[in-house]
Amino acid sequence: MSTDVLVTIAHVRAAGLCVHGTRTWFARQGLDFRAFLARGLPASVLLATGDAMAQRVVEVACRDAEEPR
Repeated sequence: MSTDVLVTIAHVRAAGLCVHGTRTWFARQGLDFRAFLARGLPASVLLATGDAMAQRVVEVACRDAEEPR
């Protein structure tokens, strides 16, 4: 799993997670949700939380990055 992949809100949705819950999760983790919406975050930042849902979203982002365009 690559930690340099950029994770976006589209990956959160593709992982089956809701935006409202994600906003709450970001607040609990001390992460800037608005910045995430605007620019995304490196997978390494999400993985550093140690959260299983963050790992799920990163896995979706990594699969998306591997797909040929």
